[in-house]
Amino acid sequence: MARPLSYAAQREIFARFHAAEPEPEGELRHLNAYTLVVAVALSAQATDAGVNRATGPLFEVADTPEKMLALGEEGLTDYIKSIGLYRNKAKNVIKLSRILVEEYGGEVPSSRAALESLPGVGRKTANVVLNMWWRHPAQAVDTHIFRVGNRTRIAPGKDTVAVERAIEDNVPAEYQLHAHHWLILHGRYVCLARKPRCPDCLIRDLCPYPEKTER
Repeated sequence: MARPLSYAAQREIFARFHAAEPEPEGELRHLNAYTLVVAVALSAQATDAGVNRATGPLFEVADTPEKMLALGEEGLTDYIKSIGLYRNKAKNVIKLSRILVEEYGGEVPSSRAALESLPGVGRKTANVVLNMWWRHPAQAVDTHIFRVGNRTRIAPGKDTVAVERAIEDNVPAEYQLHAHHWLILHGRYVCLARKPRCPDCLIRDLCPYPEKTER
């Protein structure tokens, strides 16, 4: 496995990301901690834009676990049919809503272990909620971060957990809170999978990727 970039290079990279976008935000729309959990759970193998189109009307009628249970699985399905794997996701959302009501008083827990115990909520979803709602420096590694982390050697790792740990170990502490958002956005709009937009990359001179694209 390739070694991560030097501390000096990491600091310069994230200083540039910070200068370009001091307060990056996730693109999934939500109203509260509960709707954030639901939106992230629905986003598995789906685009944020597609999830937002479905959850806009959904969250107008069901923005708490109690309201979601009142809507019911079939009612929920009607709102999320445009999202991949919607039937299984509807089952999980109803199950997690029931658990939140029965075991947590309708509140979303703020620990990773408790979040991961909810149906349809894995480590990545838990980390997104911890980061975006409670502002913990948790690193939610998706395909974009995995690609960017390895391609740039900011956070090389053989799997998502290894990349998560590499971010925690190598990115300067003051940039940890927003690190995963900067990396996701960089991967989504610049460091693309098939043809990265290297000429538009603000860290091009610091990136060791040998197959940089030209205009």
